Amino acid sequence: MADVVAFRKEEPGGLLLREANGPVLRLTLNNPPANALSLALLEALASELDAVASSKETKVVVIAASGKVFSAGHDLKELTLHRADSDGGRAFFERAVRLAADIMLKITRLPQAVIAEIDGLATAAGCQFVASCDLAVCTDSSTFCTPGVNIGLFCSTPMVALTRTAHRKQALEMLLTGETIDASTAKDFGIVNRIVPQQYLRQVVDKYASVIASKSPQALKIGKEACYRQAEMPLDAAYDYAVGVMVENMLARDAEEGIGAFLGKRMPEWNED
Repeated sequence: MADVVAFRKEEPGGLLLREANGPVLRLTLNNPPANALSLALLEALASELDAVASSKETKVVVIAASGKVFSAGHDLKELTLHRADSDGGRAFFERAVRLAADIMLKITRLPQAVIAEIDGLATAAGCQFVASCDLAVCTDSSTFCTPGVNIGLFCSTPMVALTRTAHRKQALEMLLTGETIDASTAKDFGIVNRIVPQQYLRQVVDKYASVIASKSPQALKIGKEACYRQAEMPLDAAYDYAVGVMVENMLARDAEEGIGAFLGKRMPEWNED
């Protein structure tokens, strides 16, 4: 852990805090009190994710939040202000919702693994964030919901991520009732991987990140992309696709190095290019 901390660079202030710990980049939502996804925060997130996509130094991204709420989703006050626009807010609504959807796609398409670190409430697009990340670790007091139906605004974009993470009936239970579920139920639904006491949250997430960062970046990039692509295919097509991916992966430099290291009983030296 000391080696990681020695490389830490922090950029305090602003809606999005950026902290680089060696190969791990931590992005912390910092829009109190509810970490609402204002347009400015969404733009900051989009910019960071675009930058990290081509980074050779960053191998894992952690998305966390300051305060007692992970994220309450879109900034409803900001959206409501734009109802006074000449088009009733249509252009701004489209811009904000589209940008949020694009960010979820960026998370899925990043070559790096993305881990959500949740301590508190994740609601609406905040819950969508959690469902969009590759892994999610939360505290035992965290809660989750898609409450749009309660205010006449069905959580349609969060639905996309949620129905691809939880079972459809479980996702629809959340979407149709708008009720809040606890951390244990979220784990049962498949929304989070692990539940930990608050005092161990950072430690557990850092361990996940460290383990993943030690793997071949090439293999992680290939595998993450393949996982999401095959999930949308029929079974036969998925196997055909995966066979091709695995053959190409076998021919890659890191696979040759990793297998050679395993057989030679030594540590592999991954290709960082």
